[in-house]
Amino acid sequence: MPDLGVDEPVQRVRMPAAMVYDYSPGLARTRFLRGLEQKKILGERCPSTGEVYVAPTGVAPVSGLKTTEQVEVGPKATITSFCVVHIGFGVNAPPTPFVSALFLPDGAAVSLYGTVGEVDYDKVRIGMRVEPVWVDDDQLTTSMENIRYWRPIDEPDVPAEQLKGHM
Repeated sequence: MPDLGVDEPVQRVRMPAAMVYDYSPGLARTRFLRGLEQKKILGERCPSTGEVYVAPTGVAPVSGLKTTEQVEVGPKATITSFCVVHIGFGVNAPPTPFVSALFLPDGAAVSLYGTVGEVDYDKVRIGMRVEPVWVDDDQLTTSMENIRYWRPIDEPDVPAEQLKGHM
């Protein structure tokens, strides 16, 4: 039997992967996407807790109740978590290093994912206040890509204690 070198574990394997898929977003997500097409961030309110969920699915994730009341949130938001990315991915990836983050829109109970721009990566902080930078009007579609990135605004950081449950 040949020596397979099982005493020396493989240290690294390159596995190129891509996932492109189409899906039917349903009514709640369609309303959210149509809002983005108008540069609005829309959520839906849980009839039991009053919390507003973005990007809505039509059902409150905690109570399981149907959500029907649309609520505009943001557009300002707070960074609740972030990561400095040193290896780009995809053809539209920003130059590295860049910051990917979770953004809690004002009035929402859950965060959206995106990237941070117009600031050095080492200046990004949890609690930093930001606003979306939208694509030009002639490029608007029913897509999260309508928000090119989020940029810092001249407002005080939100204390981390106020973000518990959102991090």
